[in-house]
Amino acid sequence: MLKGIDVSAFQSATYGTSGLSFVFVKATEGRSYVNSRLSAQTKHGRDAGLVVGFYHFLWPGNISAQAEYFVSHAPEKRGDVLAVDWENTAEGTHATNAEKDSFIRKVKQLRPHNRVVLYTNRHFWLTVDTTSYAGDGLWIADYVKAGHPRIKAKWLFHQYTDEPHDTNVANFASTAALREWAKK
Repeated sequence: MLKGIDVSAFQSATYGTSGLSFVFVKATEGRSYVNSRLSAQTKHGRDAGLVVGFYHFLWPGNISAQAEYFVSHAPEKRGDVLAVDWENTAEGTHATNAEKDSFIRKVKQLRPHNRVVLYTNRHFWLTVDTTSYAGDGLWIADYVKAGHPRIKAKWLFHQYTDEPHDTNVANFASTAALREWAKK
């Protein structure tokens, strides 16, 4: 298992990278928010030699516009991983299954040389999701022992805690294997 983290504007642009193989950086949300630390957090991860990914927090509605907004702000580099964060918004709403699936497909169309994965929590995966469509892989949040999420589906990334920050593992034998998979 490889160790990694995900960061947003709430974390420093110089987050700790020791012992990490990857980082997911929040890029966008809806059609109006861009992480103010996106460039600096991306550079910091790349300078540390991490596999870098970007995620978009999905809102209901305007799916094609959100996908275009996301790819227009997420740096474009072959080998970066793109993700959609599918969960409840602060208002308690969420994109439908069809919207989630459409967003993933649109991002894959707009960025055919990048892997696109679904990030969601265990509750959404088990009770809201009806299609099991996760693009190129599932990134599941379930706060239990690292690498042991309580689901039966195949997963590639597992967020297992948010203390002191969002910490993840990746189901790859080595960083080289993760890089090779990410290159598509």
